[in-house]
Amino acid sequence: MNFRNIVNNVDSLPTLSDTTLIVRELYLHGAENIDIVKLVETIESDALLTANILKIINSPLYGFSKKISSIKRAVTLLGTHIVYGLVVKFSIENSIIANLRPYGVSNSAFNSMCHMQSALMNQWYSEIDLKHAQILSPLALIMESGKLVVSQEVAYSSSIKEFLKGIKATDFISEYENEVFGTSSYYVSGLLFDHWNFDTLYVDMLKGLDFEYDASSKLGYYIDTLDVVRTAVNVKNVLSKESISAASEIVEDMKLDVDHFIKVATKLKSLN
Repeated sequence: MNFRNIVNNVDSLPTLSDTTLIVRELYLHGAENIDIVKLVETIESDALLTANILKIINSPLYGFSKKISSIKRAVTLLGTHIVYGLVVKFSIENSIIANLRPYGVSNSAFNSMCHMQSALMNQWYSEIDLKHAQILSPLALIMESGKLVVSQEVAYSSSIKEFLKGIKATDFISEYENEVFGTSSYYVSGLLFDHWNFDTLYVDMLKGLDFEYDASSKLGYYIDTLDVVRTAVNVKNVLSKESISAASEIVEDMKLDVDHFIKVATKLKSLN
C-alpha cells in the first residue's frame, strides 16, 4: 500500500457520467447564474439519479414536512449548490465501487454519515454566513470520497484486517492514513476532484485540510469550518458526546457561537 498506487488509481478512473458532466458545465459560471430550467431537465433525463435525489431529500435529515416529488421543487427548496453536491456524489459512487469495510463501516452507514456532514454544515453555518454555507455544504457531502479510493487500495493489498485494526486503535484517522500511505483520504479527495476538473477552491480546501495553513485567510477559514464538521461527524463518531465536544473547541477557536453549534448538532443527533 502506497501513495503512488493511489495516484495511479485516481489517474485511471473514467470520466463521470454524461449527466454529471452536463451539470458541471452548467455550474461553470457560478451557481447564481445557472439555467434552472436546463438543470432540472438534465437531472430528470436520468431516471435513476432523479429517484436517488428524491429519496435522499425526503429523509428526516432535510426536515421537510411534505414529500418532495419533483426535481424542480427540490432545487427550489434546497438550492442549486446542494443539488449539485447530490449529483456529484451519486456519480462518484457509480465510478468508484468500493467496500468501506477497511474503515469499519458499511456502505450505507458511510453514505448516511456523508449526508449528516452536509446537513450539519448547512444547518449550522447558514445562520453564520448563508452564501458561504451554500459553497461549503455540497463539499461537506462529498469530502470523504477519497476513502473510497483508499478502501480499494487496502482491499487490493489484502490488508483489510490490518488497516481496520489501525483505524480502531487511532484517535486521529488522517494521521493513521498518513502513516500508512503518506497522505490522507481528504488529500485523495482533492486529487479526485482535480482529476475530474472540479472547482479549484474545492481541490485546494481538501488538499490543505491536513496541512499547515494560514488560518486568517479565506481558504484557511473554510478549512477550519470543514474541520469542525469532520470532527463532529466521521466514520468513528457520528455526533457522539465526545466528537461534539471536540468540534465545539474548534468553533470556539474560530470565535463563533458554541451554543448555537451544539444546539444544531444535538438536534441532528436526535434524527440519527
